[in-house]
Amino acid sequence: MEKRGMTLVHAAPDWDHVHTDYASRTAPTGPSGLAESTDDWLTVHQQAPNGHLLHTGANQMLASLTTGQPLHLMHTTPYLDAIRATGELHGSAGCLVGALYCAPLTATSEGLRPHNLGAYLLQAKTHTKTLVFEVRPEAPAPAKGLNYLRLGAIHLDTYRAHRGFLTAAEDDHLRQAAGCRLRQTAGFLDLLLADARGERTTSTTAFFHQLAATVPHMPFLGYLYFEVLSEYLLLYSTSPETRAYAAVGEMNNSLYKKLAFTAVETMGRLFNLALFNPDHAQLTELIDRIDPALALGVAAYVRHRLPHLFACAALGPGKDAATVSFRYAGADFDALAAMAPYLAGQLVFREMRNLPRYPALFPVFEQAKATSVYAYWNRQDIAVPFNGVLPKGEIGLNLAFPRASCTAWVAETCERGLLHPTEQLNLLPVPRLADLRGTALGRASFPRPADPSASPELTAASPAA
Repeated sequence: MEKRGMTLVHAAPDWDHVHTDYASRTAPTGPSGLAESTDDWLTVHQQAPNGHLLHTGANQMLASLTTGQPLHLMHTTPYLDAIRATGELHGSAGCLVGALYCAPLTATSEGLRPHNLGAYLLQAKTHTKTLVFEVRPEAPAPAKGLNYLRLGAIHLDTYRAHRGFLTAAEDDHLRQAAGCRLRQTAGFLDLLLADARGERTTSTTAFFHQLAATVPHMPFLGYLYFEVLSEYLLLYSTSPETRAYAAVGEMNNSLYKKLAFTAVETMGRLFNLALFNPDHAQLTELIDRIDPALALGVAAYVRHRLPHLFACAALGPGKDAATVSFRYAGADFDALAAMAPYLAGQLVFREMRNLPRYPALFPVFEQAKATSVYAYWNRQDIAVPFNGVLPKGEIGLNLAFPRASCTAWVAETCERGLLHPTEQLNLLPVPRLADLRGTALGRASFPRPADPSASPELTAASPAA
């Protein structure tokens, strides 16, 4: 039995499995015993109307990363004065574990053209300033993007390696709370696994009713649900806007933005996908408002796709889904961690964020993950990581990368929507996470008294990374 406070030897975190290589012909492996393999689903996605954008040759962002040529990125910030004063850039735990959130730019003879994600940010974030970065790597990068849905094992390993920073009461609370959530949701989680194995369990209406009721007790399901719908919209939309973006090698980011902000009224204040749980009728209405042509098929797609994605995100590779039942895990956290390590990691990670002392624990647990992923990116020659759930345009700066030069400017947007650098900045990328209380999550969950002398945090977070 593992004891608190002991120094344990852990294998190196499996960051390779957390990343998707879009230059590969195969998908990261999932558990055995499923009706479809991860490669089966990769084939389905590649055959979708926008499936060609999963390839490095057709996706403008992937192509730019793998050439070894200079890369141009944009970052919006309300804290330009503080950036000038400190001369430092910090990462965010909400952006690819520890990167600086950016969007791609394409250099043209008339200016820097934002990716449609960047154009959306410029329109939505009207009270921010824009920074432009030119990154000059020494070599082409692999087309590997980080999939945050597969971070469960990393969360679990980090918790085990740093349990000594928790009080006995905190540690017991995390484990008991995880067990409680499992008991509350085991029936529906087993239903998902049965569906993933090809055993149809209940009607579509009942499925969505149970899904909507389960998300509040198992918040990670809200993230999976949202990403399945985003995937469906991005791959299957054939609207004129989507086709126009696809023609220049871009996925249509406005689709999942509308999805999030339409589904959850408070999403504009805090992007929290734990609140994303539309039922069957709400789902159809939601998609009809975003892309009416896709409303008819959305329920069938989610019903088919979500169970498979849950099985992969909960169990991880090497597990046999046919041998797993969450009803038999009971309240024992160690039993859950042995049976479904990825789900155990997601549970303990999300419960830790509810601890009163989380602001003090944040630099320990989250910085450990960030430092670890920096090391992986550096070994892989990844100066500019990206959100690999899909290569849709969410990209970041690896603030620890030693083999690339990075030049920064303040930029202005002209009437044609192009960016033009106006002032070069002397900035130092620092491989350290910004303080939790300077992030949206920290401000919402752990408010502190106003301090006029305190500097704002120099970071922006990705909503789904």
